[in-house]
Amino acid sequence: MPHTDTSPASLTDPETDTASPITTHPFDVDGDKLKEECGVFGVIGVEQAANFVALGLHALQHRGQEAGGIQTYDPEHGFNSARRFGYVRDNFTSPRLMETLPGSLSIGHVRYSTAGSKGQTAIRDVQPFFGEFSAGGAAIAHNGNITNAAALRRELIERGSIFQSSSDSECIIHLMARSLQRAVPERMKDALRRVEGAFSVVAMTRTKLIGVRDPLGVRPLVLGKIGDGYALASETCALDIIGADFLREVEPGEMVVIEDGEISSHHPFEQRASRFCIFEHVYFSRPDSVLGGKSVYETRRQIGVELAREAPVEADLVCPVPDSGTPAAIGYSQESGTPYAMGIIRNQYMGRTFIEPTEQIRNMGVRLKLNVNRALIRGKRVVLVDDSVVRGTTSRKIKEMILDAGAAEVHFRIASPPTSWPCFYGVDTPQREKLLAATMSEDEMCTHLGVDSLKFISLDGLYRAVGEAQGRDPEAPRYCDACFSGEYPVAPVDMLQAGFQMKTAAE
Repeated sequence: MPHTDTSPASLTDPETDTASPITTHPFDVDGDKLKEECGVFGVIGVEQAANFVALGLHALQHRGQEAGGIQTYDPEHGFNSARRFGYVRDNFTSPRLMETLPGSLSIGHVRYSTAGSKGQTAIRDVQPFFGEFSAGGAAIAHNGNITNAAALRRELIERGSIFQSSSDSECIIHLMARSLQRAVPERMKDALRRVEGAFSVVAMTRTKLIGVRDPLGVRPLVLGKIGDGYALASETCALDIIGADFLREVEPGEMVVIEDGEISSHHPFEQRASRFCIFEHVYFSRPDSVLGGKSVYETRRQIGVELAREAPVEADLVCPVPDSGTPAAIGYSQESGTPYAMGIIRNQYMGRTFIEPTEQIRNMGVRLKLNVNRALIRGKRVVLVDDSVVRGTTSRKIKEMILDAGAAEVHFRIASPPTSWPCFYGVDTPQREKLLAATMSEDEMCTHLGVDSLKFISLDGLYRAVGEAQGRDPEAPRYCDACFSGEYPVAPVDMLQAGFQMKTAAE
């Protein structure tokens, strides 16, 4: 029987509803990476739409592994939802569960907690969020971060709103509820005009699938066609998995409304120059996706080419730090003429563990997921190519593994500029004082990591790699690069009120 599910199902087997022996605390061996924001997906006009959404969310799993949820509508059974902690594959492959999600209209969300109760997420924080309005129910799934959420939340609570979650995204539902408009799309327009920050939203009513991007287009959202229906997704790779044809990107500041096989386009916000997140090209998006008409894989390979031009070094091997460093390492090898090799092997089956992560096992850290190809590395001068350095903890451990394997020299080449400022637009970034590049120069970082040399691609080099031949225009940059430059295209209102110090002229 279809139902609305709000149980913390990560603690149970979805087939048997019995307690699972698997610990709910997966190892965070990628803890030195910036965490992906979230992923959203929706379909309309296909039978068993929830199954397509589950597939789409599986393709977007790299954007959030903490939890996922699916909402559907069926005229006979109404709105139905299921929310689960953990991976899509561990939850939304159960026939028993998927039978509770009938209908030809569905949206879904995979979550990494960029806002809310990090590390203590309740099932009520898992999207999509649902609300009943005078014109009927609506559900939303949001990728990004609302930078004035705290101020909005205080205002809404003072006016009588009762929040169920700690998520910034719930503000959108409450703002919609207070709109004087009747139709849900018009309520959404009212609500999102009050919101600051970054958002790509996929929403649904009983008859409509809706997609919206913020005026700067910081986060991605694409539109596809599948049979007689349509799909919205964070990335094109999610369209590929369901056999949908890519139509176009939802434009910055655009709302698309799909109903009865027709698409209408609206532009409810003041037009602004777009500032798409450049880190989507560096790390977040899957390499088989296409962003702004550019292959993510090819862009990352070109980053490696630019890096080799900017920071050559005499070496015997170029090795990626898997998996995100692989395309850049290939480009670095091709441009430098230094042989490419898989000097570090990733255990693809490292996920949740069947034993409790004791302190001794935690100390194994990176070795649980990465292992050095000793026969290849011994005696070699090695260039390690990685996508970023955040705290530097993982980089130090990888360097130690390479030296323990007998490498003669270790040179780090980083496929992004130094990450010296936190992101407030949907990325889980450490506080600024915990970012290595915020407290050390490049030479100091090199000494701290204990490597023979360390070089980052320049910001101009990164812009050249994504197709800006003249590099970054300091007066009108095409991308949001605040994590590198400290120049925030939208003021982080809540953080400023909490005491965050913006970049000064001296910096």
